[in-house]
Amino acid sequence: MQAQVHRGRLEYRDDEPPSLTWPFPEPMGTRAVIGEFSMADVVAIPSHLRIPEVRTYMTVEAARDVSSPDTPPPVAVDGSGRSGQSFVVDVVVRNGSAQRRAVAHGQDIYAVSAPLAVEAVHRIRTGRTKTTGVASAGEIFDAPDFLKALSPTSRWSCHDRLRNGHA
Repeated sequence: MQAQVHRGRLEYRDDEPPSLTWPFPEPMGTRAVIGEFSMADVVAIPSHLRIPEVRTYMTVEAARDVSSPDTPPPVAVDGSGRSGQSFVVDVVVRNGSAQRRAVAHGQDIYAVSAPLAVEAVHRIRTGRTKTTGVASAGEIFDAPDFLKALSPTSRWSCHDRLRNGHA
């Protein structure tokens, strides 16, 4: 079952997800993706912002690797224990004709998610939050400052215009 935010509401579907292509930034380039590939972001993003639509995609290769029992576990390729796997998180935000893109990429998503969790807990324990209680990371933390703290393990950038004017 897939879930998407449509017209500001969480909706569930049990039909086949759409297949399409997505123009990721170079060097990844355009890839085949599975549309409406639900992850935690589908409910976390619109929890503190008024967002009428959230569409999520995952590359066909990544979805296949995640779901296949034959996918071998990652193997360390450097002294810090990181795998050779790379990741790209590509976010496009549209408001009328205005468009912005934020891109995060790096090596070994698990080597990024662990420091992300530690940074979040450290900020909560030291009172460096914008709100309390149950809330999304975007609501709790100053996003640019939080991302800068992760810069040793990943890279990110924001762009006011998209390549070729589309996503």
